[in-house]
Amino acid sequence: MDSSGIIRICHPFTLRVRPTQKTNSLSNPRRNTISIFRIRSRSIRNDAAFDEAAYEAERLSLDAKARETMAEKSKGEIDKEEEDSKAWKWVIRKRIWDLMEATNVAQNPRPVHHRIPNFLGAFSAADKFGGLEAYKVAECVKVNPDSPQKQVRFLTLSDGKKLLTPQPRLRTGFFSILESSMLSPNTIKEACTSVGVAKYGRPIGLDEKLKVDLIVIGSVAVDPTTGARLGKGEGFAELEYGMLRYMGAIDESTPVVTTGFGFSIYTALNLNFVVVHDCQLVDDIPVEKLLIHDVPVDIICTPTQVIFTNTSIPKPQDVLIVAKIGIYWEKLSPEKLGQIRILRELKTRIERETGQKLPCGPSEKLPPTAQRRRR
Repeated sequence: MDSSGIIRICHPFTLRVRPTQKTNSLSNPRRNTISIFRIRSRSIRNDAAFDEAAYEAERLSLDAKARETMAEKSKGEIDKEEEDSKAWKWVIRKRIWDLMEATNVAQNPRPVHHRIPNFLGAFSAADKFGGLEAYKVAECVKVNPDSPQKQVRFLTLSDGKKLLTPQPRLRTGFFSILESSMLSPNTIKEACTSVGVAKYGRPIGLDEKLKVDLIVIGSVAVDPTTGARLGKGEGFAELEYGMLRYMGAIDESTPVVTTGFGFSIYTALNLNFVVVHDCQLVDDIPVEKLLIHDVPVDIICTPTQVIFTNTSIPKPQDVLIVAKIGIYWEKLSPEKLGQIRILRELKTRIERETGQKLPCGPSEKLPPTAQRRRR
């Protein structure tokens, strides 16, 4: 320990852990406790002390502001339903959020409005996801950072796979990579949280060379007969998908999975997979009103069943200046670009490479995030 009170340890080193009978709330019954592991020097940021409390406080503050804005936007669009082509989406989202709260299927963080909702049975839905052959053979899995996908992230790391997860709302960066070899049995659970990703993950940029075998994204509602899906309305799943397409990390055949209350999306062999609660299954998402960047679902996993949708909805195609571009820039507002540094970097890079100016979408008031309330 030096004068600053920080314990400094030379890497790499081997640490022996006594097996314990104590179980965590996040558990993987398929794996035995690992008794020996190696911590690598990149597993924890050594350049500066990581202030967990400050990171979490800032994240919650930004989320609260974002949810406020989204609540205002959704109310405005619902009030002018006949005029706004997006209003129908908010009507369906609100119905699902209200139902989950009224029936107490919702789980923390609550209220679930303007979130990818956490739900009773999320562990069972994740377990069905873990039994899929596409998951079993995957080496790298991209999982969204929301609460109902926490067990999916835990299974991914516990099963020795590489986990790719985005920074919340892409505000502070892009994606981070975590590997089980970077963690101990005692830190895997923490690494499944936003703070843990910031603490243990290795940030990557647009030039990272990687192949993602499976994508897990969050959802609010899904139609099991058509595969049509709705997220919480901020469009980050689509942006992340587009940037991974640009990087060459995925293509149209990459499995896409979403976990949430009632459904999840999974894509393997040109399939999309979702993990959600049964109450999130709906039959009134009009396919003809979906936008060109909306991602359809092929397989749905709920706590009680697995559904194959046989969707005929096409996946987002690359229709811009460069064949590898997967983002519809004409849909992105100046406010959204101003909020997300990595998108500005990508836009500048593509314009420089092509010598052409990319389009920009109309101005908007950005949607919000959620205030946390314990029950």
